[in-house]
Amino acid sequence: MNFNHMRIARPVTCLKKSSKMYCAGLGLEQIADFSDHDGFSGVMLGRQSLGWHLEFTVCHNHSLAPGPTADDLLVLYVPDATEWEASCARMLEAGFIRHEAFNPYWDVKGGNLYRPRQLPGCFAKR
Repeated sequence: MNFNHMRIARPVTCLKKSSKMYCAGLGLEQIADFSDHDGFSGVMLGRQSLGWHLEFTVCHNHSLAPGPTADDLLVLYVPDATEWEASCARMLEAGFIRHEAFNPYWDVKGGNLYRPRQLPGCFAKR
């Protein structure tokens, strides 16, 4: 199977706040959005140079709160150590919180950051 782009879609409770944090923390840009499409609104965040983007959605017709487990991660690999440190600092400044990983591998290989009440993320050193 060949594919040239990946979308990671997640429900959120606040599109504006989620978009602001991920744009500030990861240097992403809003590349698309939609409003009240069959009861859903959403925003897509990415960059032209990336082969992936994030989509955050909210359902207007019923409550769909994000339900993460301790080992659900969005892992982003950053090969340069200086860039990795700067990326972690930007995420913390944007409102993410550093936490200990459920799987200790990620404490050694990366830095776990999460948005309160959302799925955790990890910047892995590669």
